[in-house]
Amino acid sequence: MSKQQVQSIFGASADAYVTSQVHAKGASLDRVVELTAPQPQWQALDVATGAGHMGFRLAPHVQQVVATDITPEMLTRTAVGAQERGLANVTVETADAENLPYAAASFDLVTCRIAAHHFPDVGRFVAEAARVLRPGGQLVVVDNVVPGSRLRGKKARQQREAGQFVNAFEKLRDPSHGRCLSLDEWMDEFRRAGLALVHQETLRKEMDFASWTERMHVSAGDRIRLKVMLLQAPTAVADFLTPTQTGDRITFYLTEAILIGRLGTEDA
Repeated sequence: MSKQQVQSIFGASADAYVTSQVHAKGASLDRVVELTAPQPQWQALDVATGAGHMGFRLAPHVQQVVATDITPEMLTRTAVGAQERGLANVTVETADAENLPYAAASFDLVTCRIAAHHFPDVGRFVAEAARVLRPGGQLVVVDNVVPGSRLRGKKARQQREAGQFVNAFEKLRDPSHGRCLSLDEWMDEFRRAGLALVHQETLRKEMDFASWTERMHVSAGDRIRLKVMLLQAPTAVADFLTPTQTGDRITFYLTEAILIGRLGTEDA
């Protein structure tokens, strides 16, 4: 899918992302602030900001937040949200995550929350984030992860197949979905970009099937297909998503990772 198509999809869904509980009130927002301990003199960059929730949370702690996205409608919501909150130090700018329009060593902190699975080339994004970081700066990625394994054998193969299934499930719901990585794959990308992984953790977040599909305006036919995929999933997938049906309500769990990489200092 082209980036123009991604812009179109998210432009149509921008309002839903302003109020989405997963995006607006997820536990990872406060956790990122806690883990990174942002300082008053810092320059922060929030990549693929969406409706701006991560940038808003950082703004009271740093000198400036540059909130970027490729979707103009999202940036409009972010600008309004910053004004409503009285956050004069939040600037919104159009930027491609894989071609950041900033000089090297411009930022102390780069964040990207629940967005990287939409990027065509995650490795290029990580490399770009590392490029614009100052020595000692931190890249924080918060994103959904899928099962995976570098090992050989039946169990490892089943984990990789489960990861492929979960990505297919996500892509049917949202055609702009690229691919969620496994934890092993994220660690590899950080290492290739010269970032030392200094922290990683995962948390499970409950998803309501109805609101999850409504947010992306899923057709009635695809909702049925998604329901079948979820409720009749292979064992390894069911163990990962843990779907539950209570009456007409269906819930399941996604796994969200917080990964923090630090760029080596000049004298390291």
